[in-house]
Amino acid sequence: MSEDPSDTGAHLRRPIPTKSHGRLSIGASLKPREVMTDRPMLKHSWTAKIITLFPDAFPGVLGESLTGKALEQGLWQLKPVDLRIFGKGKHRDVDDTPAGGGAGMVIRADVLGEAIETDPIPGPLVYLSPRGKRFDQAMAKTWARGPGVTLICGRFEGIDQRVIDHYGIQEVSLGDFVMTGGEIAAQAMLDATIRLQPNVLGNAESTEEESFSNGLLEHPQYTRPATWKGHTVPEVLTSGHHGKIAEWRAAQSQQLTQERRPDLWQEYLEKQGPKTAE
Repeated sequence: MSEDPSDTGAHLRRPIPTKSHGRLSIGASLKPREVMTDRPMLKHSWTAKIITLFPDAFPGVLGESLTGKALEQGLWQLKPVDLRIFGKGKHRDVDDTPAGGGAGMVIRADVLGEAIETDPIPGPLVYLSPRGKRFDQAMAKTWARGPGVTLICGRFEGIDQRVIDHYGIQEVSLGDFVMTGGEIAAQAMLDATIRLQPNVLGNAESTEEESFSNGLLEHPQYTRPATWKGHTVPEVLTSGHHGKIAEWRAAQSQQLTQERRPDLWQEYLEKQGPKTAE
């Protein structure tokens, strides 16, 4: 006899009434009590919903430094969702053996589907998968411009393909390697995205001059002391001539990209047009 997904875990998803908390605007949350934090859920803040078997892994490093400060200030909000509470049966099973046989376990479609539909947020729905499109700066910018993102952290042999097909989930990879789960990858992608939110870095120029912002790797950086262990800061950087400094930095970026990332260099040339490519 099939289970009725509308009944499973209904007692865990009672809405929390909207409250007032000083000058902050608070919205209702259906997030299970086990993963609630002492931070209020803020309306209109950029939101990251993380579906994971390890909700205590968040915010992790995202709770430190500038991203942590931005979280405390309400510039973005985090909604970790414990996949286990949607598990089936006495032991709240979230996975089962692969159809057709094979090693490992696969996360069930009914379990994951319910987690996705509970307290949904606007924005891309993403499954962190080694077979997905590689995450890059352009993707981080796209996510940052939206209202938020939902990240599904896989485990075991992955998730039932029917969930990906049904919800039109985007598959995204951190790189060409395999990890035990998506939690670390999720934190890396969120860090790259959150830092692009207004007022997080404090200096908008920081994101304009760094690597990948214009398709090139960033130029080398120097600071005091002027001489260290026989190495000196390039003379042009202490000349005070801003035009020459800009030219030097541009040349360094191009040289480094050409040497270290020929794939990026080729893309850069193609975007510049035939004259640059010659």
